[in-house]
Amino acid sequence: MSKSNFDTFLKQARNQEMDIMALLSTGELLTPAEQIDLYEVWLAHNDTPIKYAAYFNLAVVLDQQRLHDKAEQAYRDAIATHPDFLQGQFNLGGLFERQNRIEEALNQWRSIISSYEYTAISDEDQKIYILALNSLGRVLETERQFKESEQMLKQSLLLSPNQPKVISHWVHLRQKQCEWPVYEPVIGVSKAAMIAGTSALAMLSASNNPQEQLENSQSFVNEKVDLNLPNLVENQAPYQHKKWRIGYLSSDFRTHAVSLLTVELFELHNRDKFEIYGFCFTPPDDSALRERVVNAMDHFISVYEMSDEEAAKCIHAHEIDLLVDLQGLTSGVRPNILAYRPAPVQVTYLGFPGTTALPNIDYVIGDEFLIPPELVPYFSETPLYMPHVFQVSDRKRPVGVKPTRESCNLPDDAFVFCSFNNNYKITEDMFACWMRILKRVPDSVLWLLADNEWAHDNMVKSALAHGIEKERLIFASRVTPADYLARYRVADIFLDCTPFNGGTTANDALFMGLPILTLSGKTFASRMAGSLLHSLGLDELITYTFDDYEEKAVALAADRAHVANLRLSIEARHSTCHLFDMPKQVRDIENLLEKAIAQGIPSKNMMPSLPVNSSDYAILSLFHGIVIRMKRVPNASSTPHIHADFQGYSARITLDSCEMTQSSLPTKQERLAIAWVEIHRENLLANWALVNAGQAPVVIDGLK
Repeated sequence: MSKSNFDTFLKQARNQEMDIMALLSTGELLTPAEQIDLYEVWLAHNDTPIKYAAYFNLAVVLDQQRLHDKAEQAYRDAIATHPDFLQGQFNLGGLFERQNRIEEALNQWRSIISSYEYTAISDEDQKIYILALNSLGRVLETERQFKESEQMLKQSLLLSPNQPKVISHWVHLRQKQCEWPVYEPVIGVSKAAMIAGTSALAMLSASNNPQEQLENSQSFVNEKVDLNLPNLVENQAPYQHKKWRIGYLSSDFRTHAVSLLTVELFELHNRDKFEIYGFCFTPPDDSALRERVVNAMDHFISVYEMSDEEAAKCIHAHEIDLLVDLQGLTSGVRPNILAYRPAPVQVTYLGFPGTTALPNIDYVIGDEFLIPPELVPYFSETPLYMPHVFQVSDRKRPVGVKPTRESCNLPDDAFVFCSFNNNYKITEDMFACWMRILKRVPDSVLWLLADNEWAHDNMVKSALAHGIEKERLIFASRVTPADYLARYRVADIFLDCTPFNGGTTANDALFMGLPILTLSGKTFASRMAGSLLHSLGLDELITYTFDDYEEKAVALAADRAHVANLRLSIEARHSTCHLFDMPKQVRDIENLLEKAIAQGIPSKNMMPSLPVNSSDYAILSLFHGIVIRMKRVPNASSTPHIHADFQGYSARITLDSCEMTQSSLPTKQERLAIAWVEIHRENLLANWALVNAGQAPVVIDGLK
């Protein structure tokens, strides 16, 4: 804009020769500084009932330029000129939030809710009313005011049911409060919409169905990930480093479960072969754990204040050979950093116990128990199998002084079941099972984490409904990590949750010698504790149904001597077990990382290979959720056959007659599997020969 033209506009504004519409359209042609000058001149010399619109536009520009004090005054002037101007009231709340004036923001939005009945306002104002409800819900959740947050979001859904983001937060809020059933009917919102809107993280405890978890992860990707970003390493020649450069990317380099497990991994990496980088996108929390993580890295780089593009280019500039994502789809995730592919090979580990569905994540680190053959097709990533157990540990974690039962409000002579998993992992079915256990073990109590007052009250109410006195639920407050670990010494059995097992909590319990009873399901998240127990040779503590879980818990409580021996056995295995042999675990991880670097990006047309010490299953195809696999059999006279799996159901189909000799598949899936076998019979017989000769089979297309 030339100076003469701008001066003309100022003159018109000063002489009242520019109406409000001309002002607004002219403002779109100007720089922010020019807009501010023009609006201020116009407002000083023009008096009209609709001048609130000029105040509002001025406020928006001032806000964008971070002139917060002036922006606040302009918003207030707009509201004073037109008290019913909801957009101005809403934006003022947003300004308060960005300044971290949280209570003022909440009160501003509450004033919108309390002053207007949605039935009495215009369609446009109703949209603002809904935005105010959603903003209240979002910020109240952050402030841990879960009940009011949930109420605001429910009001929003009643007004406008088709809001997947709102559904996502509302569902997880109900999980956090142990509000059962989680999928409470809401007028206008179907249960299918609730399931589809459930976040990938919330779905880990909402479902034991790997297909649903995959679909919700894919929904996250569709919503949050830009699939058109440039590939930073495309056509790039391999780096020529003397050492492999391994980068770890996370927002959890702080007092967090991920760092609690991984800090010794960072410390023990072989510096003769590897150079270790930490890329962090959260501010420091000044904790001892954070300091230890930083000191364990050869290079620790904050990308917190960088854009996703800047962060990706920063990682790329350091010529990272392999980038390990420790975040997955958990809170604070910035998936578009990975979408730029800043490293030639990208791996996900520990942060998210399930498939991320992120298109530029190539591999996931697991183990055979954690990701069995039938689960592989539900992962967008190719599994890299640890030879024994997927999880690393920290042998140096500080442990506090063992408390007395009295100091923990526990009866001295009671059998103490405990479960210190986050409250959102506790499902209605899981809690009902626990109550049946308590009823059958009269001298027992259940020791839980009191994460929030609403979860506490809801669990007490549910216990009473099951005929269990509230005194038999003991709630522990949050304490320091060291004192939290010490608590495990006064419990008898850790009752794990399903379908979202304990991860770090399970590791902590076993580290402290406390036996865990787990229920392993059909998903990664539901098999974590089972993986740890399997590595310790404690398969007797792994169950696969609620009935078996209940019976095992009751049997353990009846045999305190056996429970004591289990504790001694766990403690005795600390020095020899794979789970806590960190030098060996680190070498195993390093071998996997080197393998991934050597292999590069896996072909999208290839089925992931199983580890050498697998059960010799090979996956041949996937279609309509059906997994086709073939097992090597030592007996050459065995009838050629394949196995078909579908959501926990299975069938055995002979190749000579195309008949099912064993099946629990639903009828539809039986017919699809038979049709596919008939079409590909010759290829399947050829694969039978390859598999039994110890060779890799040929992947076969599925049914369209």
